[in-house]
Amino acid sequence: MNHDKPGKLVDEGPRISEIDFSGFLMRVPTDRYHSAAFAEQERERLWMRTWQIVGRCDDAPEPGDWFEYRLFDQSWIVVRGRDRKLRGFVNACRHRGNAFCEGKGHAARFTCPYHNWSYGLDGKLLAVARPDFEGSLEEFVGKKAELGLLEVPVDAFGGFVFLNPDSAAEPLSEFLGEAAGLLAPYLMEEMTPYGFNVREEISCNWKVIMDAFQEGYHIQGVHPELVAAMDESQERYHFCGDHSVATAPFGASNQEESTLEELIQAIHSLPATFPAVADSLPRFDALVNEYRDAQGTLPSGVEVPVRSLLQQAMRETWTAKGLDVSGLTDNQLSDNHFWILFPNFFVTIHAGECTVIMSFPHESGDPNRCYWHVQNLQWFPPEQRAEKRTPITVVPRDEHYPYFLALEQDYEQMQRQQRGLRNSTQKFLSLTRQEVRLAHFHGTLASWVEQDGRR
Repeated sequence: MNHDKPGKLVDEGPRISEIDFSGFLMRVPTDRYHSAAFAEQERERLWMRTWQIVGRCDDAPEPGDWFEYRLFDQSWIVVRGRDRKLRGFVNACRHRGNAFCEGKGHAARFTCPYHNWSYGLDGKLLAVARPDFEGSLEEFVGKKAELGLLEVPVDAFGGFVFLNPDSAAEPLSEFLGEAAGLLAPYLMEEMTPYGFNVREEISCNWKVIMDAFQEGYHIQGVHPELVAAMDESQERYHFCGDHSVATAPFGASNQEESTLEELIQAIHSLPATFPAVADSLPRFDALVNEYRDAQGTLPSGVEVPVRSLLQQAMRETWTAKGLDVSGLTDNQLSDNHFWILFPNFFVTIHAGECTVIMSFPHESGDPNRCYWHVQNLQWFPPEQRAEKRTPITVVPRDEHYPYFLALEQDYEQMQRQQRGLRNSTQKFLSLTRQEVRLAHFHGTLASWVEQDGRR
C-alpha cells in the first residue's frame, strides 16, 4: 500500500494552480550571477557555512583511504579512520601551515613533508622531529594534545559524503530534515557511479546550473524532442525547508491522445535516458501481452493500464534482482522525482537509478565560471559494484566531454544565458509560475546571503 510510504507526500503534493505564490521571490536580481561582491558574500555566508557533497563513501572505502576536497582557495581532507568513521580536516599542518595532501590516496598516518610532523587518521599529532619547544616535557605533551589537525564536520547520507567548513554547523540530519526521510527509501547508498561520471569547467555561474534543472519550462525551446513526454500542469511539488522536489507522471502530455501501442513504444524508449529500465521491459511486455488477442492486437474498447503494468514490472524486476523497493510508492518506481538539496545538489531519481548534477564555484572566485559534476548512479548487486563502478573523469581546461543529447543542449544553453546575464542594464529576472522552484531556491539563497547568514 502506498499510504504508509514517505513518497505519498510528493504523490499528493500541490500542483501549480494550488500553490500560494505570495511568499516566493518572483523577481531575481541579475547581479547575483555576475557580481564579484555578491560572490564574495556567497563565499563567506553560504559556502563557508553550509553542508555540501564532497564525494561518495566508496571514494574512501577502507581505513586509511583519503581524498582532498577543494573549494575556492580552501582545502580539506576526508579520511576513513581505523574505526571506519569518516572525518574531515583542514589540509594544513599545525606547525607552519603546509598543505600535506593532494588528490587522493591511502596512508597509515599523515606526515607533513616540510618538517616531518605526523598525524594519526583521527587527526591527533603523533610526533614531531626534534621537539624543540620552550618549557618542560610536560608542557610539550600538553602542546601536542592541542596541535592536532583542525577538524570540520563530516557526515554521510545516501552514500554521499557531506562536509561543512563551519565547525559549529548544525548536524547534517537537521540540515536535510524531511528530505532525508523522503529520499532514504531509494537506497542511494547501494548505488554505484555507472556509465558517466564527469567533472568539467563551464562558463557560467553555479546558480545558472541549479536554475536550469529546477524547471521544465525550457524544454520547448531547448529540448523539443522531449515535449511529448512533459506536461507541467500535472507536476506536483513539495517544499521541505531549504530543499524541494517536483514530479510529473511519465508521458503526461500525450497519454490521452496516444494509442496504446504508442504509449508502449514510449515506455520502450525510456532506457535512452534511464538505462536500468531496460531490465524491466521483458516483464512489462509479458504483462501487456496478457491483454492481446490471438493476433497480438490490443483491445480497442478496453483500457489497458499501461502505466500500472510498467510499475508492476519494475517492482517485480527490482525485487528479483535484490533491491528492496518496499519503501517506494508505485509512482516512485516509474516517475522521475526532481530533487534540489540546497545549495548545489540536483538529482532526478526513480527506483534503481538516478542522475546527479552538482555545481561548484570556480576556484578563482570568478562568478562567470564554475564547475559541474554530472554522475549517473545505478543499483547493482553487491558482488557487481566494484566491477561496474565508473571512475571520475576530470576534463582538462579548454577541453569538453561530449554528453548525451539533452545534457549537451543544456551545456550550450547555460553558457549562452551567462553571456546575457552579464548585461548590467538588465537588473532582474522575471520568473513565471512554472518556475516556482527557482523562486523558492532564490528566496532560500537570500536568507543565507543577504540576511547576514542565518545559520
